[in-house]
Amino acid sequence: MAEWADSKTWSNRLVFIALAFVLIVLDLVPLDMRPSLWAAPDVLLAATLAWVARKPSYVPVFIIAMIMLLTDFLFLRPPGLWAALVVVLSETIRRQHREFRTMPFLVEWGTIAFGIVAITVINRIVLVVVMAPVAPLAPTLIEMVATILVYPIVLIAAHFVFGVSRMSPGEVGSKGQVL
Repeated sequence: MAEWADSKTWSNRLVFIALAFVLIVLDLVPLDMRPSLWAAPDVLLAATLAWVARKPSYVPVFIIAMIMLLTDFLFLRPPGLWAALVVVLSETIRRQHREFRTMPFLVEWGTIAFGIVAITVINRIVLVVVMAPVAPLAPTLIEMVATILVYPIVLIAAHFVFGVSRMSPGEVGSKGQVL
């Protein structure tokens, strides 16, 4: 059964979608045309995981799936693979959102880092098995580590800029339901 959300939740969903589009455009704009071994972090992945860990109602699965599928097409990745892996990871985190309320930050960061490593490795294994073109290993590992390292910065920005903070244990929704 679908859960109807209040106007604050819907406005935060729209903010997340707008943020996702801004991050996608920034990723698509070539800032430097020289070849490099450096790979920028996947800030959209870090933001998605931060929002799911802190306020899961703000980013429902269909929004994550649509945005990640769009990025698969725009970044010329095999359509659906990365999107599916991100959806599985975000839903795993969503199921644990009650534990994230009281979890120390380093444990949360470690959990997110483990998830990012897992989906990166699974993505690479699937691409190798189906003999799809695979990016070089070094930039892939650099992007993975950079994404893990940028997660705390994304969390700070989500908290102070967008008001996405940790849910308190007794927090209730607009209709009085315990979250």
